[in-house]
Amino acid sequence: MKRFNLLSEPTEMLYNQGKSAMTDYHIIAGIANIQVDKAREILALANNKLSEMAKWDLERWLKIEGIGYAKATAMVTSFELGRRRMFEQPDKKIKINCSQDVYNCMKPFLYDEVVEHFYIVLLNRNNQVLKLHKISSGSTSATLADPKLIFKKALDHLAAGIILVHNHPSGNLRPSEADKKLTKRLTEVGNSLEMPVLDHLIFTDGTYLSFADEGLL
Repeated sequence: MKRFNLLSEPTEMLYNQGKSAMTDYHIIAGIANIQVDKAREILALANNKLSEMAKWDLERWLKIEGIGYAKATAMVTSFELGRRRMFEQPDKKIKINCSQDVYNCMKPFLYDEVVEHFYIVLLNRNNQVLKLHKISSGSTSATLADPKLIFKKALDHLAAGIILVHNHPSGNLRPSEADKKLTKRLTEVGNSLEMPVLDHLIFTDGTYLSFADEGLL
């Protein structure tokens, strides 16, 4: 039963049927305060994929007819809030037992990113995460990783091991020759410092490649 007649369609659905009954376009309509038909049109522009829409910046939203700064801000910030929800730290330290654990750990940082970022995951002797640190950000196809900065951060935190992670926004999992050369160089430096590079992950939104799993270290 309706509570009163002035409810928007998304609000009415939320009140009468609950949030799980809402379609993606009902949620978009509710956040942006637009008509459901308009929300359907916008979702279609993203090939009906929220993961694609999550990558839209403010400028992309403002190109849509009928979307001003307030509606665009509501959508961009709602996706960012959802991403940060994934990032909430657990009460206990994260332990890395396999490459999948690293991938899950990095999802909040690298999901929906449209340029490359290079991170290091610093571990203690129990393979618990001491620190996640972004080393650099680059273009849509490249980033830089300075060995001096990487091992300075590792030494600052007295890390027992290092895992390298960078994303490929293109979705291509194949490591480039530059990726291989950098991994080899950092592995050699890490061994000399008794601070081994344990793995290097190439991250995409759907899956990942582990140098250790593939025998590339």
